[in-house]
Amino acid sequence: MFANRTNWNLAPNRLSEALAVHRAAGKPLLDLTVSNPTECGFHYDGPAILESLSNPAALVYEPNPKGLESARRAVSGYYAARRDDVSVEDILLTTSTSEAYSYVFRTLCNPGDELLIPQPGYPLLDFLADIQDVRLVRYPLVYFEGDPKAANDHGWRIDFRSLEQAITPRTRGVVVVHPNNPAGNFAKAPEMAKLNDICSAREIAIIADEVFLDFSLEENPRASFATNAGALTFTMSGLSKICGLPQMKAAWLVVGGPAQWKREALARLEVIADTFLSINAPVQLAIPVLLEQRHAFQKQLMSRVRRNLTELDRQLAGQNVCTRLAVEGGWYAIVRVPATRPDEDLAMDLLSKKGLYLHPGHFYDFPSDGYLIVSLITKEAIFSQAITELLESLT
Repeated sequence: MFANRTNWNLAPNRLSEALAVHRAAGKPLLDLTVSNPTECGFHYDGPAILESLSNPAALVYEPNPKGLESARRAVSGYYAARRDDVSVEDILLTTSTSEAYSYVFRTLCNPGDELLIPQPGYPLLDFLADIQDVRLVRYPLVYFEGDPKAANDHGWRIDFRSLEQAITPRTRGVVVVHPNNPAGNFAKAPEMAKLNDICSAREIAIIADEVFLDFSLEENPRASFATNAGALTFTMSGLSKICGLPQMKAAWLVVGGPAQWKREALARLEVIADTFLSINAPVQLAIPVLLEQRHAFQKQLMSRVRRNLTELDRQLAGQNVCTRLAVEGGWYAIVRVPATRPDEDLAMDLLSKKGLYLHPGHFYDFPSDGYLIVSLITKEAIFSQAITELLESLT
């Protein structure tokens, strides 16, 4: 009756079942997994957002496979503010980065073809690949314990030897999450250059997920793949993270690289986009206003991220059992804990005994136990209390 590609194990995992029971019982919960910015107490300019969605021009249907030009110009302006020159003609609008991924997967891959993805990484990619009949192959990110003050000797790095060994005749591209979720590392300039060398030599693509690009702990903006010319490159982002507006369902895909490959990719993508015409007119017309909301939102969010990170480090300094891995950007931090039992067992125990909900590392494909992921956008009072409970349980 049903396709093999959707033959997933849909049974909830033990931790999800325990959380449902905990909530149904009405027990207090300290949630360190929050990811929905609209539920985190940030202030939004509600009148401006709602007014932007009431544009009378939305009463006219103007089907454009790439999206309305006014919206694409606003996206181009977003990159221009970062000092990146991205042409309106190289931008396609989608309803989400998930849809952007699906467009790229369909453009590049025949059934059974392969894409390389980072490990650790966000689990959504597995479902997206299954739906598109694509096989995912992991390449590891390696964590170095060098001097924290030495940028080239500390933190996460791409294991290029393993990446190159993972490439087969069926490989069609390399996915780079920039910065990684949850590791929080950006691709450095030498890594970007190395990826260009590898991909251009083998005629495979770079697929860059930049939804967290603006959330760097450094003051200066990080380099985007959107202007990358060394290899065929698909760069995606959207309002969900940049503006904290996941409910608006608006994202985009930027195509770059050598002219011949870019031209062919854009032509194929335009047919796919024209087939679905998925993004609605009111949201497209609102994008210029919605993108402007990013400034106030990002200021609030990064202020909270920095304060929560400072609080985490303060509490970690008072013990010697748990440590924090280096983070360069994004909304999460990784706490290294004693690997005395499986991470899921630890998370279950913390939930049942402390009412503390965290994601274990294996949810993000960590290759070993001893890691818990904490959300840095959690409200500060809750975050502080939750970290206190966590460390008291482990020390």
